[in-house]
Order: sequence, then C-alpha cells, then structure tokens
Amino acid sequence: MYSDKVMDHFQNPRNVGEIENASGVGTVGNAKCGDIMRIFLDIDEETHVIKDCKFKTFGCGAAVATSSMATELVIGKTIEEAMQVTNKAVMEALDGLPPVKVHCSLLAEEAIHAALWDYSQKHGIQIEGLEKPKSDIHEGEEEEEEEY
Repeated sequence: MYSDKVMDHFQNPRNVGEIENASGVGTVGNAKCGDIMRIFLDIDEETHVIKDCKFKTFGCGAAVATSSMATELVIGKTIEEAMQVTNKAVMEALDGLPPVKVHCSLLAEEAIHAALWDYSQKHGIQIEGLEKPKSDIHEGEEEEEEEY
C-alpha cells in the first residue's frame, strides 16, 4: 500500500521539531481528516536561501511522511525554488501515495506556502505566485453532500 520511502519517512522522520525565532511559520490543517501540519523555516535574509526547515505534524503516517519529505525538499533552496515544491513533487519524491492520502501532500505544499507567507509578511516582501494561505485546505470549497 505504501512505498518503502513513505514507510521510511514515517518511521524515521527527518527534521522533526521547532525552530526558535523562525523566519517563517506556517500551520495548515484538514478538518475532514484531522491532520494538522506546522512548518518552521530559517531563511538567510541576504541570500533568501532556506538554511533549515523543521516540522510538527499531528496526523496519520502519510501526513508525517509528507511533512518529512517536504522539509528535505526545501532545505538549501531559495524562496523561489521552494515555491516550486508542489504536492506532486512531494508525492514523486516519496514514490507515490495511495489516492486517499493525496491530501497529505497538499497539506505539505500549503504548509510551506503558509510559512513563506509568514516570512513575507514579517519582512514586507512580496513572493511571486504566493497567495495568502488557507488555514484549512478545504476552505472555500462548497460543502459536499453525501448520499446514503
């Protein structure tokens, strides 16, 4: 069901924790499944390179694995390069996710964007392509009616 990489990142997550006085912090959730993801960024103010990235995630194994992989994908990247880390890139780096767990990769992408948004607001800069994040990835969607 899960790839070896997903299992590895779940059982041995990288970059777990908080960054004190982080350059940017982003928190997003998914009310439908209860996952909450918080990403901390340490960004060099001169080069705009992400020096460190840590996460705290409350959720399923796929949420932990996508958080872990997302931190690895952005460390060492510029802000602009980090903006290119999509949920698809996270899934590909993990050798895929089951369809019912794709939303976890969306959380990872949104958490990175939320942390970058926080950084941009603190420093009065604009990051091309970055929009104000949603606190819940389903925010703005019409309520789906379930048929029984």
